[in-house]
Amino acid sequence: MKRCRLLLVVLLLAPPPVAAQAPDIPAHPSDLAFEPLSFEPPSAAQHRHTLPGGVVVYIVEDHALPLVDVSVLVRTGSYLEPAGKAGLAALTGSQMRAGGTASLAAADFDEEVAFLAAEISSSIGGTMGQASLNCLTKDLDVALDLLFDMLRRPRFDQDRLDLAKSQTLQGMERRNDSTRGIEGREWGRLMRGDAHFSTRPATRASVESITREDLIAFHERYYHPGGFIFAVSGDVEPGDVLAKLGARLDGWPASSDPVPDVPAPEHDPRPALYGVDKPDVNQGRVSIGHLGTTRDNPDRYPLLVMNDILGGGGFTSRLLTRVRSDEGLAYSAGSSFGMGTYYEGVFRVAFQSRSETVARAAAIVLEEIERIRTEPVSGEELSTSIASFVETFTRNFSSAAATAGLFARDAYTGRDPEYLTYYRERISAVTADDVLRVAREYLDPEQLVMLVVGNLDAVEDGDPDNPDYVLDELASAPLMRIPLPDPFTMEYPVH
Repeated sequence: MKRCRLLLVVLLLAPPPVAAQAPDIPAHPSDLAFEPLSFEPPSAAQHRHTLPGGVVVYIVEDHALPLVDVSVLVRTGSYLEPAGKAGLAALTGSQMRAGGTASLAAADFDEEVAFLAAEISSSIGGTMGQASLNCLTKDLDVALDLLFDMLRRPRFDQDRLDLAKSQTLQGMERRNDSTRGIEGREWGRLMRGDAHFSTRPATRASVESITREDLIAFHERYYHPGGFIFAVSGDVEPGDVLAKLGARLDGWPASSDPVPDVPAPEHDPRPALYGVDKPDVNQGRVSIGHLGTTRDNPDRYPLLVMNDILGGGGFTSRLLTRVRSDEGLAYSAGSSFGMGTYYEGVFRVAFQSRSETVARAAAIVLEEIERIRTEPVSGEELSTSIASFVETFTRNFSSAAATAGLFARDAYTGRDPEYLTYYRERISAVTADDVLRVAREYLDPEQLVMLVVGNLDAVEDGDPDNPDYVLDELASAPLMRIPLPDPFTMEYPVH
């Protein structure tokens, strides 16, 4: 009790605590002030290393966690598939990982990777192959042995291959089910034609013709050190990891045969209104656009800003503001202006709307394309767009893996990494006049292709509450219907 009374006296006699000074709180979020953003991008040259055989390796250290990421880019792709073997590249890429190695059966390889709590993957896309590894630092030697065993000596287990082919054929059955899938497929054909590798589909005949020997031949042709670029990041020391990679590449000869260049499409898109009928849906998917440009175009930066203001900038863009926020005609609407690596990209506006409001939403899109071609953008739009590009630039380097991967991809495609040093400066220099100029030059209403996928009868009937909007009147010719192909042969009915 005496101790309690003494404590009470001490507390009563103690001076009152000084209240902490509350910071000044702005009256509105727009009044918030921040320190100027200061960031210098890392130099690709400082992270670039070359192994004795000439293999390039980018290494970015990050010792915060005991983890390592290893990625290898492989100079290959589906564009290199032999005639009649569509689907070979994808199967080769997937079965390198799924089918085991010369020293480990498929199930044993899976078990070894799982025991390490590691991740190993492999794939081949249109213009590049890739394999990757993620593991604990302490397991790097064992995990690299597994990765290189897969890269150099894949088993291509016949049972696993048969299963993958069966799953591919089962997937073909659903080719005409999804309006999203149909839209992507038919838009590609309209932009690239039927003869380009990017629109050449696998068929039942092509997949059934693929043998284990085909996979072995494709792998042997393109998987060798001469076609590799490595990106390594995480808890590593450059000298140590270079020694590990070099030891595993030692004795693996590089092919002297050059890999063919990625071919450009020879198709010229035909401006018109096209439709694919899906009577069982109540919304229409719409794509509107034409060819874009390449990434080395000097107008790249004003084009980025122009597209951002038109439809690429999300909730700040004109298309989403009008089509969604103002009119309530779609959940999302946006645009992209493709700047291709090997050939021209594609300018595309896309949205999904109720069947009866498709024509009205499409008319608004055309109005906004015309408006950005004829009226200067506002100062607020310009500054918001530029700030978005400048202030999100650091996301390219959000992690060591992202940084190493960016450098490796640029090296793979032959891009000078110096563009990173002046990117923000050139974006910041874009003016409203620049935006108006490139919009007039690169957006051509006379060349627009429009594709609608949905219940075409309902779309053409339009909205009785807004009869002024008629789909056929948005194009210079009546709607041309594209029939659905046979999902296994991909042959289109002839009308």
